[in-house]
Amino acid sequence: MVGLPKRQRVAAYAVIIREGKILLSRLSPSITSEELWTLPGGGLDHGEDPRDAVIREIHEETGLHAVVGETARVYSAHLPGVWRDGRRVDAHALRIVYDGWVPVDAPEPRVVEVGGSTVEAAWKPVEEVLDQTVPVVPMVLEAVADHRPFRHQRLGAYALIRRADEVLLVRISDLGFHTGSWTLPGGGVDHGESPRTAVVREVREEAGVEARVAELVAVHDDHFSGTAPSGRYEDFHSVALVFAADVDPDAEPRLAEHGGTSAEVAWVPLAQIESGRVPVLDLVREALRAR
Repeated sequence: MVGLPKRQRVAAYAVIIREGKILLSRLSPSITSEELWTLPGGGLDHGEDPRDAVIREIHEETGLHAVVGETARVYSAHLPGVWRDGRRVDAHALRIVYDGWVPVDAPEPRVVEVGGSTVEAAWKPVEEVLDQTVPVVPMVLEAVADHRPFRHQRLGAYALIRRADEVLLVRISDLGFHTGSWTLPGGGVDHGESPRTAVVREVREEAGVEARVAELVAVHDDHFSGTAPSGRYEDFHSVALVFAADVDPDAEPRLAEHGGTSAEVAWVPLAQIESGRVPVLDLVREALRAR
């Protein structure tokens, strides 16, 4: 419309998806009289970095402390003739949309900001957003359509430690993928770290014992999607190197690392693995077959 005041606004938002749900903020009645949900985020203050802005806005609108990725997608919407602050304007909205995540043990979302543009925060099923059971602004549908899980490839080193008819295993905590299953002691190889050194370090951290590492016995890979300990939804590819190892005969394993992805460590009878009584990852079965 010719002659309307021009207003351009730059805002930053985040797509935060976890376990099939997306974090959304409900617009206040001052914005719309109907139920309408949007991504958490908002306008940049003058001189504010977009990443700082979206983290600030997420906390104000949901009460959660989020982390956002290094890259973003930009959406542009020209909205001539819309109402802003009680008058009709020729609006141009630039939306910078990041991928974001919150810790897996984060509390339920709640609005912190008083008198803002949102009145509620909640996790909504992605399917209900896509089929429009949950009414959302068009930006949400655009952002969800473009969203892809973060691709993460991880090199891990693990120890196959046997004692008579038992094998040393650790049970995965609520923070890890495959919660409740048992796997070999081990974990990610740090940048520049020797895989054998990583095995010794990880066995010490997870089982509290010193391992002597021998030959490589198996290479296993796994590809799946899920929520990482950080809360980030990932397209995860794990490549695992399994080494034969042993410990002192009188060594008593104990959980040495707390608050991580391991919840328990124990000598597990092979018969319980073979019977399925103890649920184990494919990594364990492949390592046992190779040895």
